[in-house]
Amino acid sequence: MKRLLILLLILSTGSIVSHGETWKPRLVVCTDIAPADVEPDDMESMVRLMAYADLYEIEALITSVGWNCDPYPAEWAEYLFQVVDAYRHDLPNLMQRSGQQSFLPIEQENGQQSIGYWPSADYVKSRAVMGSVRGGIKAIGEGNDSPGSDLLIRLADEDDPRPIYVAAWGGANTLAQAILRVKQTRSAAEVSRFVRKFRIYTITDQDMQYSMRMNRAYSSHQWLRSEFKDDLQFIWDEGAWQEQCELGKRHWEQHTTHIQGKGALGKAYPNYKWGVEGDTPSFLYVMPHGLNDPEDPRQAGWAGYHVYGLCPDSLTTAWTSWEEPTRSISVGYKTRFYPDELNDFMARMQWADEGKGNRNPTVSVQTTGGTLRAGVLHLDAKSGDTIRLDASSSSDPDGDHLTFHWWQQPEIGTAQLLIDAADQPTATVRIPADASGDTLHLVCEVHDDGPFHLVAYRRVIINVQ
Repeated sequence: MKRLLILLLILSTGSIVSHGETWKPRLVVCTDIAPADVEPDDMESMVRLMAYADLYEIEALITSVGWNCDPYPAEWAEYLFQVVDAYRHDLPNLMQRSGQQSFLPIEQENGQQSIGYWPSADYVKSRAVMGSVRGGIKAIGEGNDSPGSDLLIRLADEDDPRPIYVAAWGGANTLAQAILRVKQTRSAAEVSRFVRKFRIYTITDQDMQYSMRMNRAYSSHQWLRSEFKDDLQFIWDEGAWQEQCELGKRHWEQHTTHIQGKGALGKAYPNYKWGVEGDTPSFLYVMPHGLNDPEDPRQAGWAGYHVYGLCPDSLTTAWTSWEEPTRSISVGYKTRFYPDELNDFMARMQWADEGKGNRNPTVSVQTTGGTLRAGVLHLDAKSGDTIRLDASSSSDPDGDHLTFHWWQQPEIGTAQLLIDAADQPTATVRIPADASGDTLHLVCEVHDDGPFHLVAYRRVIINVQ
C-alpha cells in the first residue's frame, strides 16, 4: 500500500521524496477553537489543515487555553469535531486526488504515514484530545496534567527519529506541562533528549488572556524559551500571522467563491471576524512542498522568514520576525507567496467538492555532484565555478505546460549569484570570485497553466568551498 502511495505521490503532487524518506512531518496542533461569534479563525485554519491531511502526520489535535478563553470551555471542542466530520464526508473526493482507494488498518495508521496518504477520519478523531484549560506559568504543575500532555509524552517516547512540530494556535501550556512532568521524573540528560524531539511555532503568545498580552512573564512560553533555550527550537511569530489575517481579508471574495460551500469542509468554513486564518502559518511552515526545510527557520517560505535573536520580552531568545528589518522581509515573503498559497488551497477545495481538479507539478533538478536531502538539493562548488542546473525533467500529472523561475534568497549568504536564463528550465549559475566559504540558497519555482496555476519548488543549497 505504502509503495503504491509513494508512486502516486511522485506522479501527482510534487511533494518531497528523497532516498526513500517519504514520511510525513509529525504535527501537533494546540488550538483554542471556538464558536464563530467568538473567534472563527481557528476553525478556518482547521478546515485548511484537513484539506492537506495527506501531507501531515496529524499526531494530536489538542483543544486548550487561548486569548479568548481561560478556562477553556470543554464544550467548544465540539467545533473541532464538526471539522473532522466534514473531513469524513469529503474524504472519498479528496482521495481521488491521489487515487487512494482504502485506508490502512488503524494500528498501521498509528505508525508512520507516507506523504500522500489520506488518513481515515477515525484516526484523526482518535487524535483529538483535551489539553490544559488554564493559562500561564502558574497553571503548570499539579492538577494541570491532561490527555493532551500525556499524549505528547507518549509521542516523544516513540521510537521515531522524526521531530515533532507543535503548532500553537492558542497557548502551548500543554507542551510546557508535558515537559515539566518529564523534568520531575527523569534525569537531566533524558529531559534534554525529550525536549529535543520538539519544535514549536507559536502564533504570537496566547498563553494568557488577550487583555494581559504584554505581560510576557505570565506565560509558560517564556519559561520554555528560558529553561530549554539550548534544546527547543522555538519560533515566535509576530509578523506572518498578522499578514495572513490581512491578506485573507483583502482576498475574501476568492474565499467566498472558491472555499466556502465547497464540499462539507467548505460549508464548515466560517466568515471571518477579526482576520482570516491567523493560525495557518504555523503549519504552512512545515508543509513539505520543497520551498523550505523547517529545520532551518532562515529559509523563506509560506510562513515568512525568521532570524534568531532577542524576543519581544527583552529577556529570552528564539527565532522571531518582530524587529525591523526582519519583519518587513518576512511580511514581504508572505505577500509574495500568498497568491500561490491561496490558489493551492482553492484547488484542494475543488477536489473536496467535486473529486476532480488540478494537481501540482513535480520539480526535478539535475546537476553534477548534487545530493538530495530532505527535499533540498545540496551541492559543493568553488569560487568562480559555473554550474548548470537542469529542471527540464520536471513534469505535471495533468499534462499542463510548465513555466520556470530561478531566484536566489539573498538573506542567506553574502555573495550574489549570477543566474543566466532564470526563466528557462535550464539555468546557468556563476559563483562569484569572492564567495569562498559562503553558503548560497537558490530556488527553482515551477508553475503550471492549469486551473489556479499551481506551484511547486525545489531549493538548491550551494556550499562554496
